[in-house]
Amino acid sequence: MWWIYALLSAFFASLTAIFAKIGVTNVNSDLATAIRTIVILVVAWGIVVARGELKGITDLSKHSIWFLILSGLATGLSWIFYYKALQIGKVSQVAPVDKLSVALTIILSVVILKETLTIKAAFGAVFILIGTIILIF
Repeated sequence: MWWIYALLSAFFASLTAIFAKIGVTNVNSDLATAIRTIVILVVAWGIVVARGELKGITDLSKHSIWFLILSGLATGLSWIFYYKALQIGKVSQVAPVDKLSVALTIILSVVILKETLTIKAAFGAVFILIGTIILIF
């Protein structure tokens, strides 16, 4: 079941790149990121409230809160750089290079989370890295 959500994520991420490229034309990329963030904020909180999940906020540990804050900071920086790259580059190059994050995540999951690196994941990461280098040069 997880792969259905992952495929939906990939589909909407691809639409994000296309819509962002169109939307960032003649707009400051930081302003565009801020507008996108407001929309995401409203949608995310709307879903939490509509599903009655707000009550879980009192169960969050300080550890979870800090790491969610760090994740939010990393997301914000990623979006700022992504929108700037989209503004000055081709979406057909920027979006795939941005997906180098997949290979980096595989590496960091082994280093930080001590996950086991499978041969399949290692090959996937190497191919993503090779594809990224081809796209850049």
